[in-house]
Amino acid sequence: MYIERLAAIEQPTLVTLDTVASETTFEAARLAAGLAIEAARRGGFALVRPPGHHALPAETMGFCFVNNVAVAARRMQAEGVERIAIVDFDVHHGNGTEEIFRGDDSVLYVSLHQWPFYPGTGGPDDQDETTLNIPLPAGSTDAEYVDAFATRVEPAVAGFAPDLVLVSAGFDAHTEDPLAAMRVTAPAFRELARRCAALGPRVAAILEGGYNLATLPRLVEAALAGFRDTKTAG
Repeated sequence: MYIERLAAIEQPTLVTLDTVASETTFEAARLAAGLAIEAARRGGFALVRPPGHHALPAETMGFCFVNNVAVAARRMQAEGVERIAIVDFDVHHGNGTEEIFRGDDSVLYVSLHQWPFYPGTGGPDDQDETTLNIPLPAGSTDAEYVDAFATRVEPAVAGFAPDLVLVSAGFDAHTEDPLAAMRVTAPAFRELARRCAALGPRVAAILEGGYNLATLPRLVEAALAGFRDTKTAG
């Protein structure tokens, strides 16, 4: 079993071509998933590592071992929440999250991401009734992100009418992030978070990507300010 294999790792191990695990990875992944659940319960922001949105049901991928947002969503449904929307603004498509919930009409998955780009999924034709992919070209700026959010994300989520919104909050679309080629700034992350906060009666967030350690703290700070802003998005 996948989880048992992950728990048995006793030294640094190349699990996939892009992901290394060590003897502490399983503990970190369990803690991240647990904090994601707690954030969903409380309406908080789980500042966790490792991230999760590439993790498939039984496969490590893209630095992700356990799909934190998916675990939180299923736990909340077990606790009585019926309809959940997951909004993912990490620069990479959350292929794991999409696969887990594909065909599940109780969960809407919406992703804004650079495309074509890793992991190669989430293109313009990858859509269904509860999957909305919004691929954006390299070099997209604050204006393109906010416009996509206002014209595509907000109507889709409103039409779904979720009881809970979970945000996969990645910051690797930032202009100084080394792993992508977008041009998003801190004020735009605040605006995206503000708009996310208005999407449903309950909203929580879980950290995904963001790989410039010099900029990540202030980007998270900007998003936290946006999540605290309860003004209606317009």
